[in-house]
Amino acid sequence: MVAYLDVAALRGLQHSPWAALLGLTSPGPRVDREYAEFVRQTGFDYSRDLDRLAIALWPEGFSSSGRLAGETRILSIADGRFDEKKIAAYALRTGRAVPRGARVVYEIPGAPPAALEFQSPQRISLAGGGNPSSVLADSGAGAPDAAMRARIERVAGAPMFAVARTVNLPPSFYANFKSLPEFDRAARSVRSLSLAGQPDGDNIKLALDAECDSAKSALELATLLDGFRFFGGVALADPETRRQMTPEQWTFLKALLDHVKVTHQNQWVRLALDITPEMLEAPSSSAAARR
Repeated sequence: MVAYLDVAALRGLQHSPWAALLGLTSPGPRVDREYAEFVRQTGFDYSRDLDRLAIALWPEGFSSSGRLAGETRILSIADGRFDEKKIAAYALRTGRAVPRGARVVYEIPGAPPAALEFQSPQRISLAGGGNPSSVLADSGAGAPDAAMRARIERVAGAPMFAVARTVNLPPSFYANFKSLPEFDRAARSVRSLSLAGQPDGDNIKLALDAECDSAKSALELATLLDGFRFFGGVALADPETRRQMTPEQWTFLKALLDHVKVTHQNQWVRLALDITPEMLEAPSSSAAARR
């Protein structure tokens, strides 16, 4: 999976309820003590100093039983304002500095271990899982995956997006669908998932695209999702279902089922939804009583 967040652009939501949800507002006086100490020692506060963040993660492999074999590897590249001297001193409290040409890699033990490298005063590379130093060393090697690159280019204009390749998933992933052959077949047809979000005032427009192996599979998936939306609405109308949810959960799911749009074109299926701050708020007691 590859994910991207343009924090500098999204910071314009400071006066929107989304700012707090995305963690872009100032932590304020009630900030967690551990994080406050981290900010004091490193001089870095993500709500103020982080501008852009890109993350790639992938498993080392799967065992014959379908379970993860080894750790999931993660590579992050962050742009912003960094105090190299303070961050290096913080890393060296438990880690070590390893020279690599003209640069230095800071290796930090832990579970999982991590490694970081300053690419410039405004950019840091951070790796975790497996052998993180080798992840940093190999990050620029090899030709890019052409199919993955094309999927990313479909959503690259959005200030936040994620693209996941879903081929060759382990058999255990599909175990939950074994009693539902239609869903099992539809899930196995999906080759990738792409999520993109675009602010629109206080709202955020979300689009989730599923790339199927054929136009026929895309039609079948879209039909199943429309059916799921219908039966989900019936379930939410059941008073017993409501009693098992918080007001916030019921409000969000009701709005989700009412407003999500399912479309398909060629081998692509899209779920589109405008999420509003009201969808995340608890309904008033009078509104709840009327329901």
